[in-house]
Amino acid sequence: MLTLERANELLATTTTEPHLILHAKNVMYAMGGLAKHFGEDENHWKAIGYLHDYDYQQHPEEHLDHTAGPLKEAGLTDEEIRAILSHGYTLRNDVEPHTNMEKSLFTVDELTGIIQAAARMRPLGITDMEISSFMKKFKDKKFAAKCNREVIKKGCEMLGMEVKEVAAICIEAMKEHYAELEIGPKA
Repeated sequence: MLTLERANELLATTTTEPHLILHAKNVMYAMGGLAKHFGEDENHWKAIGYLHDYDYQQHPEEHLDHTAGPLKEAGLTDEEIRAILSHGYTLRNDVEPHTNMEKSLFTVDELTGIIQAAARMRPLGITDMEISSFMKKFKDKKFAAKCNREVIKKGCEMLGMEVKEVAAICIEAMKEHYAELEIGPKA
């Protein structure tokens, strides 16, 4: 089973850009929150979340095309590789998310971008963010416009949850790590 330590080792071989590492951490903590919600292994889900953009820095135009082989050689299971590939469903491939882990990763990859952007606009960052203020930003299509809201909605639908439910879980999980995620109170 993929561990956080191993995910960190593997991502370090392909990814050095600080913003990509920060994104990996955002997704990691959001995945941990959803794992807890579903009663699953938090560390395993976090590891999958941290490693999800394994090939992005090296192959941004061919993202996920250079993932399966190297991760198989690195010892990941077929299920773990499938979970990572599934976050590209309809965007980069046709690996449809089936498990709660896959559906969660598909959803939070985009969702955490809006959460982070919204937190950075606030004097106290994410520390006092309420779901109502997040939802205002979510509904404003011009805010964090590169984050695909249709993917988020589709992922939430797959999970059988409302956007505000999933976002609330992710926000709470990310709050604990506000300093590491650079979304704490402004100095």
